[in-house]
Amino acid sequence: MQTPKDGKPKEVKVTDRRIFTPEGDIREEFREEIKPADPQITRPADKPVETKPAQERREKDTGPPPEGERRRTMAERAENPGTPFSDFVQQLIAQAYMFLGMLRSPHAPKPVVDVAAARDMIEILTMLKEKTAGNLTPDEEDFLSTHLGELKLAFVQRTKTI
Repeated sequence: MQTPKDGKPKEVKVTDRRIFTPEGDIREEFREEIKPADPQITRPADKPVETKPAQERREKDTGPPPEGERRRTMAERAENPGTPFSDFVQQLIAQAYMFLGMLRSPHAPKPVVDVAAARDMIEILTMLKEKTAGNLTPDEEDFLSTHLGELKLAFVQRTKTI
């Protein structure tokens, strides 16, 4: 730091321009400019973010089913509706498929079949289905039931060949 000719050091003024206080609150001078936003769910970069729920996309594409019926293809029922519960269940489903050797684990060079772990994961999903009966949306129910049925079928097929 340079000193003036009289020998005294030049005074430096520091202005804190951060928006938040150390406690995490918005500073007074920024309260009028900045309003807190609703929390948003972050998704991995490789997974595209869909802005409309699955039900809205289907209604737009196919129109409402006649007389309130839920006519849906297997692919539509297996589609994740994007709720926190279905996102949680999707991770368990992926693990079950990995244990059946139908999905490669990122930590293993080739698929590995672990029948006992697959059976445990299917039992956990079955228990979740039973415990949440009547508390799920129709899309969540379809999602869980479809994948659980597929997992049970894949389990039987895989254990026949062992």
